Amino acid sequence: MTTFALIHGGGGSAFDWHLVEAELRDRGHDTVAVDLPMSDPRSGLWDYADAVVRAAGGRRPLVVVAHSWGGFVAPLVCARAPAAALVLVTAMIPAPGEPPDDWWERSGRPPSGIDDEHELYFHDVPRDLARRVADHDGALAATVSVDRAGREPWPLPAWPDVPTRYLLCRDDRFFTPGFVRRHVGERLGITPDEMPGGHMVMLSRPAELAAYLAGVLPAAP
Repeated sequence: MTTFALIHGGGGSAFDWHLVEAELRDRGHDTVAVDLPMSDPRSGLWDYADAVVRAAGGRRPLVVVAHSWGGFVAPLVCARAPAAALVLVTAMIPAPGEPPDDWWERSGRPPSGIDDEHELYFHDVPRDLARRVADHDGALAATVSVDRAGREPWPLPAWPDVPTRYLLCRDDRFFTPGFVRRHVGERLGITPDEMPGGHMVMLSRPAELAAYLAGVLPAAP
């Protein structure tokens, strides 16, 4: 049994992962989805990472999974806890010393040109589900203040020594496939795995995403 620590993106919450959690548990795994302390402007990136480490509670083997903005947090978790693998799901990839607020310009991520948030993030998610998640996360977002965490330089001198995979979502309108392939190559030097789905793939294709995650570590003999 593997424990999956699931880290949400900016403006999201642990609730974003509830369908994937159910799928992974049906496959015999354990999950920990964490609400990052984004409502506390005094919390920095290490505080976010430590919240995940505390929630994981020393369970092993541990696979750390990050979505979108959570890419800034997941490698820090791996620096604090002995993770067996790190998986970035259509996530931002930090560089040493780079504040998250500067990532947008420094990464060269092109603007989407899409103003409708549903079409940008949830276009392939069932509308009722998208509304429930947007309402839930929107209520939390009213308290979000990522002041310190957004401005402080990313603290690791290099990527942690942990097997890392990147999952590109081919229908993502927020982080488009062409940009992601370039970004992953430049910052990690690897080729991303790919699957169908938009930016909120954990909601549009939870079973397929869970199957991918469950295959990250080889099965025990």
